[in-house]
Amino acid sequence: MRRWNGWGDETFNLALPKEGKGFLTERIGIGQPLADAALQDVCDKVPESRLPASSGSALGGLVDTSPEARVRHARGQSLADWLAMRSGEFGVFPDGVARPRSGQDVQTLLRFARENNVHLIPYGGGTSVAGHINPLAVDKPVLTVDMGEMNQLTDLDTESQIATFGAGTPGPLVESQLRAHGYTLGHFPQSFELSTIGGWVASRSSGQQSLRYGRIEQLFAGGRVETLLGTLNLPTIPASSAGPDIREVILGSEGRLGVITEVKVRVSRLPEQESFHVVFFPDWEQARAACQQLVQNRTQLSMLRLSNAVETETQLALAGHPRLIALLERYLSLRGASAAKCMMTFGLTGSRRQCKSALAEARQVCAEFGGVYTGTHLGAKWAEKRFTMPYLREALWELGYAVDTLETATDWDNVDNLLGLMENSLRHGLEDEGESVHVFTHLSHFYGQGCSIYTTYVFRVADTYEKTLSRWMSLKHSTSELIVANRGTISHQHGVGKDHAPYLPIEKGELGMLAIRSLCNTFDPDSLLNPGTLVD
Repeated sequence: MRRWNGWGDETFNLALPKEGKGFLTERIGIGQPLADAALQDVCDKVPESRLPASSGSALGGLVDTSPEARVRHARGQSLADWLAMRSGEFGVFPDGVARPRSGQDVQTLLRFARENNVHLIPYGGGTSVAGHINPLAVDKPVLTVDMGEMNQLTDLDTESQIATFGAGTPGPLVESQLRAHGYTLGHFPQSFELSTIGGWVASRSSGQQSLRYGRIEQLFAGGRVETLLGTLNLPTIPASSAGPDIREVILGSEGRLGVITEVKVRVSRLPEQESFHVVFFPDWEQARAACQQLVQNRTQLSMLRLSNAVETETQLALAGHPRLIALLERYLSLRGASAAKCMMTFGLTGSRRQCKSALAEARQVCAEFGGVYTGTHLGAKWAEKRFTMPYLREALWELGYAVDTLETATDWDNVDNLLGLMENSLRHGLEDEGESVHVFTHLSHFYGQGCSIYTTYVFRVADTYEKTLSRWMSLKHSTSELIVANRGTISHQHGVGKDHAPYLPIEKGELGMLAIRSLCNTFDPDSLLNPGTLVD
């Protein structure tokens, strides 16, 4: 069973090592947790549904208006959503949750929305950290469309290596259904456990092994979208010069143009082997230069991640096993990687010959920049926990700490500048309250042109939910403004949603925003589909 007020499976917990608690206390002080609301108390606050009384018969049992279903579909996973769920002050609930089983069911829902002036919000895995699925406080009924019933592999063309899935298929089901036939999609965002293939397309997602498999835009081959104007079919053509690519219109459309019901993706045969390796560098400058050279050399890595010195220190402090970590620290210090050391993790995926060649090349480049290769033990630990790290938010919350992230991407010549501006803004963002913020960063997706920047920040909750939300809003807003003002995208992998929509015009420009609005107006002239998301 999913947690109704947090991340993931309610039977799974990821404990914070006792060394981690001391580490955070030393840096930002002792936390004082806030009290959580109870599910039943929140359900008691859910108002009567505003859907027309005839909706039950008109929709043939597709819609659930029970309070608990509406609570569980009212929020995503941003920190603002977390605070709303934990406090029980949701503000707005959808008026019902529809669970279609086919494209025809979705067309029925769209027709119902148009005839009854109802807002529709597509819902995949509910993992949005940008406000995609949150209903607005308006005078129209809101119907959330949970795509979870459409979760099957419906076709696999092994000759063309094209797989067809229902849009509501979550990551583990995508991979398990493909692996049964000897294939993989290779798309592994950190939200992999819960997020869906349709949501990946709608938000232009990026998986951790994008160096090998590509982002979702490289994997998305075609599919079907149900719109208010009819069905939009996207054929699977390998490449085309026949005008603008309509697939690109749907990628990142976030439910504004229609509901994605079927996704066709380019899959690969399962690799012969895969391994993850860790290298430590003496300082950030050498580490970043090594990453830049590896990616610009097109070394055949499947993933690459570089933690700055503070994130490296934090990861080692939260790893547990203090004796083993102390031995590692002593060894690295003897090899020249001490207080300012930065940890690189890279993946090798493919045939034995490919992996052997790529490892030799990677080790040679790292050595040129003072890298200390430590083998696969730490890399295996990273792979083991890479999808469970979001569960740490629960452990931190119980100690009185809030944690959130900001991510962007920029060109290589601007990486250090933008990273420094982001961290400085966050680190000093609560000084007027006498509060410290623990801030650290890694580069997680790499391109010849530049890379993504993924910054995490931890701060103590205030003595009320309202004050805690105010702290987050101050940190989020000031740093988001700084990002778009300094050549960064407002989102590299999390999408726009409602939270990032105010910052989009700086990136797209006046004419670009006109084009996006024109598309929305063409497909949805009455703004019934996920209004407020992507564009106001």
